[in-house]
Amino acid sequence: MKRKIVFILFLISAYSYSQKKLDKLLKQYNDNSIPYITVDELVQPKKKVILFDAREAKEYKTSHIKNAIPIGYDHFQLDSIMKLHPNKENEIVVYCSLGIRSEVIAKKLKAAGYTNVKNLYGGIFEWKNKGCTVYDSKEKETDTIHTFNKEWSKWLEKGVKRY
Repeated sequence: MKRKIVFILFLISAYSYSQKKLDKLLKQYNDNSIPYITVDELVQPKKKVILFDAREAKEYKTSHIKNAIPIGYDHFQLDSIMKLHPNKENEIVVYCSLGIRSEVIAKKLKAAGYTNVKNLYGGIFEWKNKGCTVYDSKEKETDTIHTFNKEWSKWLEKGVKRY
């Protein structure tokens, strides 16, 4: 029993340390002009959310969150979004690998008048690290995550890394 308690405390401590490191990384790249939504908040049953994947096509095809709309990053087209989703008050959550590219895209949406835009804290990596399901291009469950590159792959703790 004592071993189990020590192990649980170790896991909590490791998660807390990892969380602090992720906080530091995101503060380095993001200015927090877009509010974060956590994985725990996103998975709660609630009103309809429009989910945008701000990663590139090969990343999305490898794995994505169910019902996410691929919008890309390098070739993001704001006009296309405005035509498909003209209601600027709908809740929109944008994600990428960790939450850096998604903040850039979310800022563009906000500048275009979208009023309820959030950035998924930790992106699809945090989604998978928390044990949530991802889907491949055939909409089948997968454990493979495109990690963008080898350097960023260290942030994915669960799943099969591909870059």
